[in-house]
Amino acid sequence: MKKVIFAVIFSFTSLFAIGDATIEIVKTMDKLPVIQLQDASSSGVSSLLRNNIFKLFIADLKITTYYNINEDYGVSSWEGSNRVGYGIDVKTDLVLRYKITEELDDSITANTKLINTRSGSIISERSFKISKASHYPFLAHSVIMSVVKDTKQEPVDWMGKYIIFSKQTSPGESEIIIADYTLTFQQTIVKGGLNIFPKWADREQNSFYYTADEGKKLIVYKVSIMSGQREEIISGNGMLTVSDVSDDGNRLLLTMSPDDQADIFMYDIRSKYLTRITNYRGIDVSGSFVDDDTRVVFVSDRLGYPNIFSKALKEDRVEQMVYRGKNNSSASTYKHYIVYSGRDKSSEFGQQVFNLYLISTRTDFIRQLTATGENLFPRFSHDGGSVLFIKNYTNESALGIVRLSVNKSFHFPIHVGKIQSLDW
Repeated sequence: MKKVIFAVIFSFTSLFAIGDATIEIVKTMDKLPVIQLQDASSSGVSSLLRNNIFKLFIADLKITTYYNINEDYGVSSWEGSNRVGYGIDVKTDLVLRYKITEELDDSITANTKLINTRSGSIISERSFKISKASHYPFLAHSVIMSVVKDTKQEPVDWMGKYIIFSKQTSPGESEIIIADYTLTFQQTIVKGGLNIFPKWADREQNSFYYTADEGKKLIVYKVSIMSGQREEIISGNGMLTVSDVSDDGNRLLLTMSPDDQADIFMYDIRSKYLTRITNYRGIDVSGSFVDDDTRVVFVSDRLGYPNIFSKALKEDRVEQMVYRGKNNSSASTYKHYIVYSGRDKSSEFGQQVFNLYLISTRTDFIRQLTATGENLFPRFSHDGGSVLFIKNYTNESALGIVRLSVNKSFHFPIHVGKIQSLDW
């Protein structure tokens, strides 16, 4: 059973090469406001926690691309001056003053002031709290998400979302882990055996699907994040994964191989009815809904190599979506957009390059999102404004995020072993 699963995975990934993890694209922007951080926490707060939260604030502010950041570690009293010249750099436009408090019940509170240093006025004053100290990265993300909204910028609410991924721990063994987008917070939620292909069941991230190898068959389970309750959805032999969920949460796109070769199926959660979407004597995998859930985008070897195709749910005709490259092996969708990973020509160092491209089902529009290295497993954020992906390089990997509106990408080192699949 495990050989069948990994045969399909490796058919599309074994040729991938190694690249580097650098920021590829830089966009010239108008003058940005300068923001400075000031820590007003008491001396009783752990210096490690204060340092970690400060670093997360800096990382979050950078990835928004909305500010020029004074990265010096600043301190202040909570009642300190709100004007430049009193511990505030004269070039600074905004100050985020924060006070961290560790509570006896293991919760952490952050009180914040966002200050206009030119006028001395307080733009906002807020309080944030998390119930578990280990979740402090989400406390930091919530603060910066609020700063973005209070300065009237385009929201970055994806910062507060969980990433879920499958990590190989040993041959034939893998775990399901949830994390924040920087991978600072990580929590194993499924372990023991081969557990792969996690997929969020809803936008609220209250539950998820995954595939477990039970020896004689594969089983797709649905798991509640809050209660941990597990429900069996469907079982089968060969390949069996959930690759996408409809907007209303009622339909699943499955990759199944009841006749030895993998095809795309749609499963209705309410009626438990299974509909075959493709019927090809080859490999069709990784279906994703597109165009208001009326079409399915998938990866197929119909041309003798992996490429991106689409098919309307109510039609038999299959349409080729990509006409460049010879190995386009993974894709994600948002509304009528598709982001995919495709192999380009080898680099000057003899390394193969896999880049991310953005296309539309409505036009001939194509946009290259990365320029170097091995960029794999793209996933749109829930608002479509960012793309998550894996960048591999010299025995290491990084979690990459492309901010589509500003043409910038950022990377966070992965120190968790080999990620097999992920969702956002």
